[in-house]
This record gives sequence, C-alpha cells and structure tokens, in this order.
Amino acid sequence: MSERTPAEGLVDVHAHFVTDGYVAAARAAGHLQPDGMPGWPRWDAATHLELMDEWGVATSILSISSPGVHFGDDRAARALCREVNDAGARVARRHPGRFGHFASLPLPDVEGALAEAARALDELGSHGLAVLSNAGGAYLGAARFAPLWAELDRRGAVVFVHPTSPCHDPVPRRPRPMMEFVFDSARAAADLVFNGVLTRWPRIRWIFTHGGGSLPLLADRMELFRTVFLGRDGQGLQDGRPDVPAVQQQLAGLWWDLAGTPFPHQVPALVSAFGSRRILYGSDYCWTPPAGTAAQVASIDEAPQPPGTTWRALTTSNALRLLPALGTGAASG
Repeated sequence: MSERTPAEGLVDVHAHFVTDGYVAAARAAGHLQPDGMPGWPRWDAATHLELMDEWGVATSILSISSPGVHFGDDRAARALCREVNDAGARVARRHPGRFGHFASLPLPDVEGALAEAARALDELGSHGLAVLSNAGGAYLGAARFAPLWAELDRRGAVVFVHPTSPCHDPVPRRPRPMMEFVFDSARAAADLVFNGVLTRWPRIRWIFTHGGGSLPLLADRMELFRTVFLGRDGQGLQDGRPDVPAVQQQLAGLWWDLAGTPFPHQVPALVSAFGSRRILYGSDYCWTPPAGTAAQVASIDEAPQPPGTTWRALTTSNALRLLPALGTGAASG
C-alpha cells in the first residue's frame, strides 16, 4: 500500500463510511432503501485504502451521508451521532494522512449539535462538521439554527453540506440522488443566501457537493428575484442592510466538490459561474461503487485541463488551502 502525501495525490473531501451499528439503527427507523436507493453499501478501511491507491487519492475525508443520524428522537440521535463520530475519528487516527473526518451533527437538535460540534473539534480532532441540506424539512437558514452558525463562525469551521431527500418527494420510486439531491442542495444554498447566513457569519467555510448542482444556472435568476421582487421598496435590501453582495458573489464564496458527473458539462458551467479557486475533488465512495468512482476519475483526467495546471493539482492545492492541516497529516481542532 502506497503512502502518498496530500501534495502528491487527490484530496477527496466527499467520501463516506458506514458502520454496522449505524446501518442497523437506520434500518430500524425504516430506512431500508435510503433515499430510494436499492440498499446500503458496505465499507471497511482496508478496501477503501486499496481503492484510493488505484485512483491516486492521497487523503479521504470521511463523513456519514444521508439520511444522517436523526430519526425522530433527540436523545437517540445524540447517542448515534457520538457513536459514528467516534468511529470516524478512530479511523483517522489509525491512518494519519490517509483519512480525515467531518463529524456528523444531530440536527435539528441545536443544543445537541452545539455540544457535539465542540466535542468533535476540540476532542476528536475532526477537520470539520457535516450537515444535511435539510433537517426534517428545516433548511439551513432557519432562525433556530442561528446559535450553531454563530459558534461555528467564531471557530472559522468547515461545514460540509450533503444533500438529502426533500420532505415531499415529487417523483416517488426513483432514487432521490439522481435529481432531487442537486435541487435540495440548491434549496439549502438559497436559504443561506436569502436568510442572510452567509453575510452574517462569513467565517464559516461551506462545502457544497456535486459541482454545485443546479446553482450555476440559478444564481442569475436568484439575483433577479432578490433585487426586483424581494427587495425592500425596490432597493434590493436584504437582512436590513443596503450593502448585501449579489447572489453570485455570495455563492462564489462557497467551496464545491466534483462528486457525480463533473464532465463534460457541469464543471465548465461551475467555473464560468464561480471560478475555479474553490473547486475540490470528491468521489462519493462508498455510496458510489468502485467502478463508478473509477469512471469519474477517468473523466476528470481525460477532460480539458485548466490553464497551466491539471484538475488533480488544482483541486489538491485548493483543498490544502481550505484544510491546511492535511499537509501535516494531522487533524485540525
């Protein structure tokens, strides 16, 4: 097994793991076909490391995917959250430099999320926090989440936003990751914009997935509605201030991973809308099977490369700016 450093290989910010206990808890809560998918994947660190070496991935940041850890009971969610975060942190400690960890939070339980965020960042050494695009139908701009964002802004924390199913599935019997995930990411980002979260707490470093989903195409339309229809007295005011940046400018401050189908169409649209300095690599393994991840990596390598560099080098250098502790093989905290 090779021992690549992050400077020599891809940094995968969108990599998932599961544990037997987590899958059992999710199934007991009724998630037999999570988000309309056929079933649950299997995961173990040894297999993941072998595949990382095949794909040229130096470091993978592990997180729990949808449906998350909150299945209706705050106390149970807090316990499951601690369980999966302890498991992810153990993997990162056993394989320094190869694995990192984004800790889950038990939203919509804000009190529990505040406690677990502090534990993850201060005790477990997690690189950041993972949240879903909505928590029981509450999107990320909801007023109830303000204490959490204030604390994470104080810390300058990284927050990885993973999409999940909307509360009302418009197309039953189809896997929600196929289409609904990208739209729910857009809903979450729009909620952050229009509720002033991005401007009120600018030190949070948000990662959104799947090449921005539909956001590169929607940003201009969102700005049109913000200035023409949603402004106060036609002045385009938001959050009570006249100096709010345009939607495009706010979204350009987010970070974006390449999970899914980045080429031939999605990444050019993303770069055109928001630039390339915040684009990161993401595989979506283990929910994306190895063959799918291999094909995605091949598409990145075979695509037209950015001027003066490669997608591998660009996304890795971006990742090391976002998460400088990766370059030392140590978690931040």
